[in-house]
Amino acid sequence: MRTLISTAFISLDGVMEAPGGEPGYRNSGWTFKDIEFVPEAFEIKGREQQGATAVLMGRASYEAFSPVWPDMEEFARYNAMPKYVVSTTLTEGDLVTNWGETAILRSLDEVAALKETEGGPIIVHGSARLNHDLSDAGLIDRYHLLVFPLLLGAGKRLFSATDKDTQKLKLVAHDVYTNGLQKQIFDVVR
Repeated sequence: MRTLISTAFISLDGVMEAPGGEPGYRNSGWTFKDIEFVPEAFEIKGREQQGATAVLMGRASYEAFSPVWPDMEEFARYNAMPKYVVSTTLTEGDLVTNWGETAILRSLDEVAALKETEGGPIIVHGSARLNHDLSDAGLIDRYHLLVFPLLLGAGKRLFSATDKDTQKLKLVAHDVYTNGLQKQIFDVVR
């Protein structure tokens, strides 16, 4: 079974955001404007790219990443690996042609089936709503979090607010950096 890893930049109160910011939020852009950049805090991003064998994302994240990532040298490995987009509305005609192999998955059952295939880790970038659905369905195996020492209040949340049984996590790696960022890697306990 393949490992499904959710990776995110989050505030201490669980708000997630793309590094460049997202329109419509009062504190948009917090990942780079409010915290001093310390390169070693972001080394996990390079390791994720080296270790992943596929990228999974929701429609909104696909629509945000697909016009930008194919031309970015720092994402060369991601650009070459298969990408899967979970969407009930996206069509083959909506997919960009310069981003390699991309498949549309129509349901969480299809994600579960993908996890059963041969291959290495599948990484989920962005995709707040998809993260909620994957977590609620018990499909996430690991979380890679860069936690920023900020309380933002409003914004998209990484974690689902669904009333469900307690989900235990096991901290398997962590670090704290001089700018206050914390790396936290958790395995989901089953």
